[in-house]
Amino acid sequence: MTQAQSPAAPAAALRSIFPGLVVSALLASIAFLLADQPLVKDTLHLSALLLVILVGMALRTIMAVPDWAAPGVRVAQRPVLRWAVAGLGFRLSLGEILRIGGPALVVVITSTFAALWLGWWIARRLRVTEKLGILLGVGSAICGASAVVAADSVVQGEKQDAPVALGVITLLGTIGIVAYPVLGHALGMGPFLYGVWDGASLHEMAQVVAAGFGMSDEAARVATVVKLARIALLAPVVLYLGWSLRHAHRAAGKAQVAPVPWFLVLFVVLAAVNSLGVIPAAMLDLVRRFDLWLLCVGMAGVGLQIAFSDLRAAGLKPVVAGIATWIFLSAVSYTLARWLCGRA
Repeated sequence: MTQAQSPAAPAAALRSIFPGLVVSALLASIAFLLADQPLVKDTLHLSALLLVILVGMALRTIMAVPDWAAPGVRVAQRPVLRWAVAGLGFRLSLGEILRIGGPALVVVITSTFAALWLGWWIARRLRVTEKLGILLGVGSAICGASAVVAADSVVQGEKQDAPVALGVITLLGTIGIVAYPVLGHALGMGPFLYGVWDGASLHEMAQVVAAGFGMSDEAARVATVVKLARIALLAPVVLYLGWSLRHAHRAAGKAQVAPVPWFLVLFVVLAAVNSLGVIPAAMLDLVRRFDLWLLCVGMAGVGLQIAFSDLRAAGLKPVVAGIATWIFLSAVSYTLARWLCGRA
């Protein structure tokens, strides 16, 4: 590249990605505002992340992404989304996680890793494609949408894999919002026991909170903290995926992905800073809201890459794998919580 060309190259690159980024940001902002409306928040219990991917997929079903928007949409789907996943560290606090107690942490860690193993095994048995099976397992076992996109950054699945995994998780988690309080009352579960079970087994944070409030305010509080403990497992699991795929000389083993993804390092650093309690509460709330919006921008990029017809083409096998993993995770976490946490 000549000296005359080099100053113009960054400007040209910015011009090429700007339109698509604007489209992704507009979709994210619309979903962000809709998610705060009473009908969506209190009745449908849909998070902004799920809304934006549904809107993006609806648009992609109607029309293809224009050439002028495609570069920016790809940037939203990858780099922007990785920054947003790193920002999830601001939601973690070691003190909060430790306050739920050792038995609850045992429930979370044991059930999560058992569900990961079984989910991947079931996906292989059903002959779900390897990378889609990995994303389904991580999304079901850890933290839904955020886990899927973080894992996909390392796994590098086909363009339809992440949306299919997100679609399955959305469907099952929505069912869980209704089913969990009914089961909790039927099984005579107290607020703490129910909160541990809810937080250890339901997919999305929004779904966990909604199902928690379906029982009681105290159950929702416990479930939220337990869910945070599950989110803390995201970094080691994704690091393991990167190592194992690279060790097996698969796609992630090429030079495309660093041995330790930078966004996971930043995730851990931000979680450590947040645990120190040095960030004022008002500022922390703003940072978390901005990170949620940034996640929505990235999710818009994911949604705009796939149409609903592509989900139909994926067939029933991913749904069956997701259901089996969820039932197993729910049963194991309930059994352990009943045994270790009692009826409190």
